[in-house]
Amino acid sequence: MALKRKRVSAADRREQILGVARQLFAKQGFRGTTTRQIADQAQVNEAILFRHFRSKEALYWAVLDELSRQRNNRGNLQALISERTRSDGKPEADEKFFAAVAEGLLERSRRDPNFIRLFLFSALERHSLSQRFFRTYTTVYWDLLAKYIRGRMRAGEFRTTNPLLAARSFIGMVGHYNIMHSLLGPGKYPDYSDRLVSKTLARIWLGGMRTKNGAA
Repeated sequence: MALKRKRVSAADRREQILGVARQLFAKQGFRGTTTRQIADQAQVNEAILFRHFRSKEALYWAVLDELSRQRNNRGNLQALISERTRSDGKPEADEKFFAAVAEGLLERSRRDPNFIRLFLFSALERHSLSQRFFRTYTTVYWDLLAKYIRGRMRAGEFRTTNPLLAARSFIGMVGHYNIMHSLLGPGKYPDYSDRLVSKTLARIWLGGMRTKNGAA
């Protein structure tokens, strides 16, 4: 008597395909990965894959979009800003705020290192989706942090400078450490804790941004 194959729901099948695609795209990039490879490893035929995703580009964007939503960087930053706004306003609270921003980014990258690889692949391959991703997720995050920094400048706690460049400089410090750790992996260089790295980078950055009034 033949055994009946377990029926997989459309939602589960979609997640299965996304999981395989995420691994392959992170390892081989967009150009180096074919829909045939994804379908084979997901144990479906390409017709089923294209039933869920109309093209390879649509599948790639779905992977980037899902990871970005899971990370929820913007939502986490908004929560930290709200918490900082409700605090007593003391300058030393800035160190706690920026350390928390950095630690959140590092922790989320450790949890899923594929995100960094996918983002770098999309940028290096100069794929059009990297620009869409940049506009949808990266610039809004920079703008939100820049708005917070602008407020600290108006309060006389930070030096007057371009707030967007200031925001990018801080994220750049965190991002450089993040990328090096993700690409080289732990063990190649000292593997400091996320908390130590975050506090150190926050102090270094604030050392260049604080006015005398805002000195800790």
